[in-house]
Amino acid sequence: MELFGITVTEYVGYFASLMVLLSFTMKDVKKLRLVNITGCILFIIYGYLMPTFRIGLPIIIANAAIAIVNSYYLFKIKKTA
Repeated sequence: MELFGITVTEYVGYFASLMVLLSFTMKDVKKLRLVNITGCILFIIYGYLMPTFRIGLPIIIANAAIAIVNSYYLFKIKKTA
């Protein structure tokens, strides 16, 4: 399915990139990590939607690892608060 010549997969990738970029503008570390996790989840979906699994797998692995790291530090922040 395409909208304006762009596939749904590409839209997911663009939105994921936007979320990661947006996370770098955050001053509050908790918000940064939440927005970055959202971007990571979108990148995982993007990797899954890639036409070839060989292309998508590194995207999935890297973003899953980043999301786990962000989740760990969010949990750590919540525990100390």
